Amino acid sequence: MIPVTHYLVLSSLLFTIGGVGFLVRRNVLVTLMSIELMLNAVNLTLIAFNAAHPESHTGQMFAFFLIAAEAAEVAVGLAIVLALFRIRRTVRSDEADLLKN
Repeated sequence: MIPVTHYLVLSSLLFTIGGVGFLVRRNVLVTLMSIELMLNAVNLTLIAFNAAHPESHTGQMFAFFLIAAEAAEVAVGLAIVLALFRIRRTVRSDEADLLKN
C-alpha cells in the first residue's frame, strides 16, 4: 500500500502547478483549467485521507460534492468565456473590461 505522504506530496505538487498557472497565465480557458487542477488536488487529498481512515467515508462524500461543484463551475465558466469571446473576440482576461466606462 502506498503511504499517505506520497499522495499528499503529489497533491501539493498539483495544487502548486494549478496556483502558478492561475496567477501567471492570462488566457481564461487556461485559468479555468488551473482552477480545476487545484480542485482535483484537493480531491486527491480527501480520498487519500479517507483511504488512511476507512471507517469513515467523510472524505469520499466531500470529494463527491466537490466534483459536483466543479461541474457547476465549469458550466458557468464556459458560459462566461463564450460571452466574452462573442463580445471581444478574445479569451484573454486582460481585455475583459466590460464594466469599465
